[in-house]
Amino acid sequence: MTKEIFSAYNLVQDELEIEPINNGLINETWHIKNSHADYILQKINHSIFKDPDAIAFNVRMIADYLSETNPDYLFIGPIKTIANEEMKYISGKGYFRLMPFVKKSHTINAALMPEHAFEAAKAFGKFTRLLAGFPAEKLKITLPDFHNLTLRYQQFHEALQSGNTKRLQQSKKLIQTLEDHKNIVETYQNVLQTPSFKLRVTHHDTKISNVLFDIENKGLCIIDLDTVMPGYFISDVGDMMRTYLSPANEEEKDFSKIEIREEYFKAIWDGYMGEMDTELTIEEKKHFIYAGKFMIYMQAIRFLTDHLNNDIYYSTKYEDQNLVRAGNQLVLLKCLIDKEITLQELVK
Repeated sequence: MTKEIFSAYNLVQDELEIEPINNGLINETWHIKNSHADYILQKINHSIFKDPDAIAFNVRMIADYLSETNPDYLFIGPIKTIANEEMKYISGKGYFRLMPFVKKSHTINAALMPEHAFEAAKAFGKFTRLLAGFPAEKLKITLPDFHNLTLRYQQFHEALQSGNTKRLQQSKKLIQTLEDHKNIVETYQNVLQTPSFKLRVTHHDTKISNVLFDIENKGLCIIDLDTVMPGYFISDVGDMMRTYLSPANEEEKDFSKIEIREEYFKAIWDGYMGEMDTELTIEEKKHFIYAGKFMIYMQAIRFLTDHLNNDIYYSTKYEDQNLVRAGNQLVLLKCLIDKEITLQELVK
């Protein structure tokens, strides 16, 4: 930490309490406060987000739009520097941004009750609904091909040709399972060609820790807007299903703990559709459950591809962790497919 960061915002480092927040996986984050106010300071992970200015551009465009169309909506945009910059670049240190801290708010790391899932889904749905009139195509791409399943499938096949020979042999069963479900890729390709699937302002990272809750566990707003880009609703709904439906997360080695909790699925549906029912087309609604299959399958492919490529993208703490992650996600996919008819009945 350097005084140059704080002086950019007319803050005096010696007057600040600085506490790291360690629940983020990408950016570095601190809660800072003085006698006047509380703030959130973040350092952008420049190795992942190659164009931080694109993030700043998107957030400013959205903030300006919402301030005009829905001024009462709680949107956490950055505080500008005294030089009127959206973020501060410091040579040798990186890109930093300062945001107001929302008092009496908190985040949670896992959906522990259906109400959590409902509130989060409602928050993400409201964000997309309020931006329905915004020209999504004007947003910049902050992570190229982030949810491009066609590309992920292609990268998987490249790994089948050039990956670690021992790991290829070890992964035969999972490789075959992914191939058995390649219809999920074909459906995605059809989605891209279907006009009734609208390009929307999409968050792309709807894990529950990206929602701020109030003291009564009601959703206040969404945060971590780095991945907000043009996209399709299946990305947001799919990631909610992938991360809320099972009590076991993607790191769980005991696959018997993986299940689809019907009440959590219904909560996602009720929360999201309570905001988006009039926005989604009939064809989009028909693909609501597909959204879960899309995201779970894509994450399984990414984990297994990385395993075959000797773990060059996802950090690992033990041998074969990406193989375990891929297997975990494919069990979750099977559970979702097995319950598809039941889930369809829940939302008829």
